[in-house]
Amino acid sequence: MSPSPSKSASPPKGQGRQYWLMKSEPDEASIDTLAEQGQLPWTGVRNYQARNFMRDQMRIGDGVLFYHSSCPQPGIAGLAEVCSAPYPDPTQFDPDSKYHDAAASPDKPRWMLVDVRFVRKTPLISLAMLREHEALADMVVLRRGNRLSITPVTEAEWQFITTRLAPR
Repeated sequence: MSPSPSKSASPPKGQGRQYWLMKSEPDEASIDTLAEQGQLPWTGVRNYQARNFMRDQMRIGDGVLFYHSSCPQPGIAGLAEVCSAPYPDPTQFDPDSKYHDAAASPDKPRWMLVDVRFVRKTPLISLAMLREHEALADMVVLRRGNRLSITPVTEAEWQFITTRLAPR
């Protein structure tokens, strides 16, 4: 079981813009895919804590660090923003999808998603690069054993990354 983020790392519900790191395998959806399509549904999340972040805390306009995972060079590859309210992930109902969930039904969906919109690509920011900065030492993604596909990012972490590591 993945460690839970501490309460201090979790953005306050309903208080202004929040920030998230969302992992995607580039062969499923890369920052280039998002740039080409403009926006994408964040399908396939099958972890309850990550689902709950989307369902209960994400709001339209929240900032997203788009992270490439399970690839030769993992790391933050761009910026996006949440552009929809949460809604049922249609892949849970599709028997041909690798994300199919036989226990889910349209009247009782188990898995939710949000759509994300492309903002901009960034130079790849690896985990090693993130670890070099004391200001980022408490990032949830850097915690030992963390495997969540969606993690909260504090405003200070967001500002540091977007102004120091990936400025415009």
